Amino acid sequence: MCCVGLTAHLIMMDDASMAKTVITKDDIDGSPNAETVTFSFDGRSFEIDLSKKSRTALEKALKPYIDAGRPVGARSTRGSGGSSSGGRGRGRRAASVDLAAVRAWAAENGIAVSDRGRISGSVLEQYQAAQ
Repeated sequence: MCCVGLTAHLIMMDDASMAKTVITKDDIDGSPNAETVTFSFDGRSFEIDLSKKSRTALEKALKPYIDAGRPVGARSTRGSGGSSSGGRGRGRRAASVDLAAVRAWAAENGIAVSDRGRISGSVLEQYQAAQ
């Protein structure tokens, strides 16, 4: 009986360790390998999955409006010991800075930034200083 239970356990582990591939498609043209882009307009936030080509087209279309617009939100008060907004710490900076705009600015200025994930504090500071 011992061996039957062991065999079943090994089969279950083998099934659980199988790799799965998820391919995200571009919401505009259906091309593969898209990444999620978040943007806001008129007080509403949106997410869309875009390929590099579609993301570049979106950034190009929005650039004149972003360039003419004003950033919204308070600047970071790093080292002050807390936030006046009562936030829990995580995501405070993201709420005051449009990360898509930071990535677009970084790309235009030759600064390497990943398409997704955290943007380093030094890049955010350079972006805010340039505004």
